[in-house]
Amino acid sequence: MSDCLSDHISDENEDVITSAELIVKLEEEENLQRARKGDVKANIHRMEIDRIRFVLNSFLRSRLQKIEKFFPHILEKEKSREEGDPSYLTAEESIFAREYLVNTENYMNKVALKHMPPNLQHMDMLKAVPRPCLDTFVFLNVKERQENILVDPETDEQREYVVDLERGSQHLMRYRTIAPLVANGAVKLM
Repeated sequence: MSDCLSDHISDENEDVITSAELIVKLEEEENLQRARKGDVKANIHRMEIDRIRFVLNSFLRSRLQKIEKFFPHILEKEKSREEGDPSYLTAEESIFAREYLVNTENYMNKVALKHMPPNLQHMDMLKAVPRPCLDTFVFLNVKERQENILVDPETDEQREYVVDLERGSQHLMRYRTIAPLVANGAVKLM
């Protein structure tokens, strides 16, 4: 199973495919098509496809929940990125976030704001919705070697220290620490 995945996704030659395309490729795999109906290998392969589908759905559900929770801040960040910089959202996620913003504003206007005095009938979504916590710990994979990365101490008793991130290594760090590295593509969140 891992051989099939490595054919479609590799660190060196990343082809961006959606989760739906990955599932279709796995289901259409030649070995699965040739297997007999009662074959144990085919059943195990189908269970693995179901497991991958579950993990992908869970991942996508989590991304949508984050978009719903922080939509104005995410859209603001998308607007402020420079031309040529990679988007943080897929095209579908971007459409979802914009529609969610419009629907939320329409709902607030119809249900509450129209009943307020004229000077209170406007709501700034950036102020109304909480900002994402940048001190959350995230898993990351290092794509390019990084030296002298300052790691913030968790408590006052610990001293600040510097680490080197080796290419291909995985780490668990605060997002605030590695945010610039994510933006320039030196590390990839997992």
